[in-house]
Amino acid sequence: MVSRDALAALNRDNLVSNAYGNENVSILNRFNPFNRGGVKEKLYKYYTKKVEVTHDVASSITVLSVRAFTPEDAHEINRRLLVQAEALVNKLNGRARSDLINYANDELDEAKALARTAALALSDYRNREGVVDPEKQATVQLQMISKLQDEMIATQTQLIQLRAFTPQNPQIPVLQNRVQSLSREIDKQTGLVAGNQKSLAATAAQFQRLQLESQLADRQLGAAISSLQEARNEARRKRAYVERIVEPSKPDYPLEPRRLRGILSTFVVGLVIWAVLSMLVSGVKEHRD
Repeated sequence: MVSRDALAALNRDNLVSNAYGNENVSILNRFNPFNRGGVKEKLYKYYTKKVEVTHDVASSITVLSVRAFTPEDAHEINRRLLVQAEALVNKLNGRARSDLINYANDELDEAKALARTAALALSDYRNREGVVDPEKQATVQLQMISKLQDEMIATQTQLIQLRAFTPQNPQIPVLQNRVQSLSREIDKQTGLVAGNQKSLAATAAQFQRLQLESQLADRQLGAAISSLQEARNEARRKRAYVERIVEPSKPDYPLEPRRLRGILSTFVVGLVIWAVLSMLVSGVKEHRD
């Protein structure tokens, strides 16, 4: 309130200059009575003598006092200073809120990009390798191999029995072909699960890595969304306010100048001067005599 910026904003329409430089004010108290140069710096020094700001740390109450030569000028200067203080606090609140939320938004954008990249990498891998979930598919393949093995055992048992009791049975060649066919199918299915570079076991490690990266990215995205919400809540909570406990008021009577004190001071100074002059005159007379 007593800064040069505050004075510049306050004096845009020459309110301060006119209030303290009025020709109706005594030349001894008036601002720049002889219209000399360097008005801005002189006005600031004059202004700091007329505006007083006191702050009580214990109660966090700030008192603004403005002295002027008319109640209207003092009231208007006080009112405008309060408006400027409120505008400054709102500006600082807005900047702090903007910085806090912008940082959280940047974190959210990075998390979104990371989650999108991880999801695309996992999707591309699935399309390229032709697998959705290697572990689940391997389980299905193992179940199929188990069924094929059971069927081959049953066929081999039947084939052994036919060879033992009816060696010339026409079903024997059919069962032999069936056993060979089942053996080839078992080898094929086993190769899909493990045993070559394109097997489910070989693709599971890469798939798990991509899946883990995607899950971590999703968690980071969720954390970034939560952080943004917390930042917004924090910005709402941590706001400073200028609360007017007492509104600016016009004085009922002038507090200055203190006329009685001025009269007494003038009288005392006059007596001192008279006494000094009297002593000088007496000394001169005695010296002549």
